Amino acid sequence: MTQTPTPTQTQTTPSSVARAVTRVRHAIKFRLLQVTRVHAVTPHLLRVTLSSPDLADFESSSFDDHIKVFFPPPGAERPAMPEMGPNGPVFPEGEPKPVARDFTPRRFDRAARELDLEFVLNHPGPASQWAAQARVGQWLGVGGPRGSFVIPDDFDWHLLIGDDTALPAIARRLEELPAGSRAAVVLEVADRSARIAFGTRAHVHEIWRFRDAADGGDALPDALRDLPLPPGDGYVWAAGEALAMRAVRHHLTTERGIDKSRIRASAYWRRGASAVHETLDD
Repeated sequence: MTQTPTPTQTQTTPSSVARAVTRVRHAIKFRLLQVTRVHAVTPHLLRVTLSSPDLADFESSSFDDHIKVFFPPPGAERPAMPEMGPNGPVFPEGEPKPVARDFTPRRFDRAARELDLEFVLNHPGPASQWAAQARVGQWLGVGGPRGSFVIPDDFDWHLLIGDDTALPAIARRLEELPAGSRAAVVLEVADRSARIAFGTRAHVHEIWRFRDAADGGDALPDALRDLPLPPGDGYVWAAGEALAMRAVRHHLTTERGIDKSRIRASAYWRRGASAVHETLDD
């Protein structure tokens, strides 16, 4: 992991270089996958490896893809799996509809037919509750991804912002950036034990904020104010709690002059709400 100083602040707008974000659609398929490994990345982040021959045709073209993960109801071994009907998923009659949440495919190995998901522990909701008792041999259902939002990796610089829930996507992005890429990450996590080391060939400047240090609700926007932006054509990706991400996006567009077409900000969750996953636009 390499940390480098950042140049002076500058505004960024889309350059004449043709760097276009593209959308890729995938055929929707539902798969029942079995847990084959469980690994604690940190005391706050759990990696679960799922496997099945059905993963032979799984597709994930972007680091921030999301899939629907279906959890079994209490006392059940497996979740009830839907089939794709003309108007969307159709679940078996007479069986409880499973709780579903959106997750990033952290790693996919086609040859091994393996898919890694990472769960934030002690986070509100059923996904964290399931992860706290996850063990080899259990079953989860997976649907999608429906499509991919592919961000070119040849921008002059990349800025990645998020909280604990964004760590899987950010770690995957840094792994996939080509050698010599320039990136900065600004992250807010529970405490110092939640910090991870990124495997990457890119030159990465890291800023970490810790909630146990009383950074407050504006930790990410405050950290960004101290971050100079390099010259050139850059792209910003941000994900995390809804209000925090709106504040981040507002800061970047109004105070830093970054063109909205060069920002992708998403709410992965919202305080006091459940099952939130949305792209933040005006």
